[in-house]
Amino acid sequence: MAADTSPPRARTFPPRSRPWILTYHSVSDPTDDPYGITVSADRLDEQLTWLRRRGLTGVGIAALLRARAAGRRGLVGLTFDDGYADFLDEALPVLLAHGCTATVFVLPGRPGGSNSWDPLGPRRPLLTEEGIRTVAAAGMEVGSHGMLHRDLTALSDDELRHETHASRDALHRIVRQAPSGFCYPYGTADRRVAASVRDAGYAYGCALVPGALTGPLALPRTHVSHADRGARLRAKEVRHRLRYRSAGTGEAG
Repeated sequence: MAADTSPPRARTFPPRSRPWILTYHSVSDPTDDPYGITVSADRLDEQLTWLRRRGLTGVGIAALLRARAAGRRGLVGLTFDDGYADFLDEALPVLLAHGCTATVFVLPGRPGGSNSWDPLGPRRPLLTEEGIRTVAAAGMEVGSHGMLHRDLTALSDDELRHETHASRDALHRIVRQAPSGFCYPYGTADRRVAASVRDAGYAYGCALVPGALTGPLALPRTHVSHADRGARLRAKEVRHRLRYRSAGTGEAG
């Protein structure tokens, strides 16, 4: 059964209640990992075990925002950027074993391609269109990461529109449902980019450190690496809450 990815009700978040969202990328052998973005399936299992022992359940972002709007707590957002093909064989079984879901941000302009935007490699295959459909059918939320993984802040208005609007249309065609969420490549955005994401019809946008942008189109996230175990995850959780407790509220864009 596919995940309920209906758009969450638009809202702003009080600074003390910013949702905690974890950012993953590839789940595979982390030995050759110059960017520190790969975790092994065993380490993912250990990290999710830590969350579950603390009474936290990992969910996709649309589900997280709906639950928070309804006053439900005890959830943490899980996101997987870039749409690596290893999600199906390595990450998905671990998520399901822990009763968790996640949002997988994919690149519909590179079906079955590779992470050619990473100059240092290593090259890892990306999900095909059939793989994206399998992700959705497994109960995961599918979101857009743009068409080609480009720095949106450096694009012309027409190029930006293609990355935001066309990627939403492409995913609508692939999974028969328009995505609710957008993830900014490289974790960066500005007001022009956030406005394009809003105009394309997305209900939320995920960054890493959104800077001056606030609101549902600039949700901050915490990067997770293979080195993160209980103590490091706890430190990152505390840092997240301290960093955003005094931030302002309002809409991005």
